[in-house]
Amino acid sequence: MKSYKRISLVSLGCAKNLVDSEILLGGLKKENFKFVNKPEDSDVIIVNTCGFLDTAREESIDTILECGQIKSSTNVKKLLVMGCFSERYGDDLIKEMPEVDKFFGTNDHSIVLSYLTGKKYKKDDPDYYRSILTPKHYAYLKIAEGCDNVCSFCSIPSMRGLQVSSTLENNLIEAQRLADSGVKELLLIAQDTTSYGWDLNPKSSLHDLLDILDNIDNIDWIRLHYAHPAHLHRRVINRFSTLNKLIPYIDMPTQHGSDAVLKDMRRGLGVSGIKRRIDALREANNDISIRTSIIVGFPGETDKEFNELYDFVNEIEFDRLGVFEYSEEEGTHGAKAFTDDVPKAIKKERREAIMMLQQKINYKKNIDRVGSIERILVDVVNDEGWSLGRSYRDAPEIDNYVKINQKLEVGNMYNIKIDKAYEYDVEGSLINE
Repeated sequence: MKSYKRISLVSLGCAKNLVDSEILLGGLKKENFKFVNKPEDSDVIIVNTCGFLDTAREESIDTILECGQIKSSTNVKKLLVMGCFSERYGDDLIKEMPEVDKFFGTNDHSIVLSYLTGKKYKKDDPDYYRSILTPKHYAYLKIAEGCDNVCSFCSIPSMRGLQVSSTLENNLIEAQRLADSGVKELLLIAQDTTSYGWDLNPKSSLHDLLDILDNIDNIDWIRLHYAHPAHLHRRVINRFSTLNKLIPYIDMPTQHGSDAVLKDMRRGLGVSGIKRRIDALREANNDISIRTSIIVGFPGETDKEFNELYDFVNEIEFDRLGVFEYSEEEGTHGAKAFTDDVPKAIKKERREAIMMLQQKINYKKNIDRVGSIERILVDVVNDEGWSLGRSYRDAPEIDNYVKINQKLEVGNMYNIKIDKAYEYDVEGSLINE
């Protein structure tokens, strides 16, 4: 196996999965493996899979089969599969996918390294060699792994286990390492960031971590993702008005706007409680941008519950919003206790209705930005002379862009005057500084 030095890595799924890929990549680079972009040019293909929803599982299967075909028709020697999909269905996949040489779980970075090198590694060894796959000016900091929540629609605890928080010290070390490498924007992620530190001994908290990270030199923006509203502490909310680097942005999945559905989802907080959290956030910082995600078509969601959700979104006017159609997850409380009784066509219709509503909300908010001057972080410069950047309102990959009719430097921040508004993105021009 030691002679197999050309590796290609296909990373699927969420940002948490991406960090896993980066940790493995760093460990392999440390062992002098060479990375190639095209799987057909490699000796070993590694697929890091996602298994959270039907669509993600289908993508994982399609990618594995495609890589299996590449292996059979080229000089690729090994096909390895890791990640959530592999963790959850590994025993079945061994029988159904003989083209895969070995399946690994979500946290098996050291085992993959041992398999490829013949050496023995401690579990945490590759963490110190992490090699980021994002543009060099932003990176994800995964502050905890696993989840203790019991949301009835979610299979993550069965794939990732219970919550294990990284210590304050380890998060600080990793964040400083990223800052020293040129990272300007740090995106905090976990299955539930607001539960951070409850499992540590001695216990810690998200607001303690934010206080420490705020003192790191060279980091300009700290962005908070995956905040469970039921666990969003007042002390965290207050940090949006007191810390310098915690930007006024929060990704807070509310999941629904009907008390009945939220109860069946086991979310631990009703609509009034969610609204109180949102009011407190906007009181702490009136510039705050709130992103949420919701699920339509949960079992028992009649027109009444959907209309409550629609009115909820219309009233709150979230700054960013994503909609998922309910997918029954094997082994979850939802799959055991409820019948997936909302037809697919109705789920799709409801999803489109919410997205059209959100489009109107986005457009109205974008019109209000016209004429303002915003600090924009540039992500992309294309051959046509355009630059694409983001304000604090927008996280990479999932949110919107500011389009600038000028070539600027990727990774730099500029003062941009917003000139035009569209349903999602805006256009702007450089202000001479």
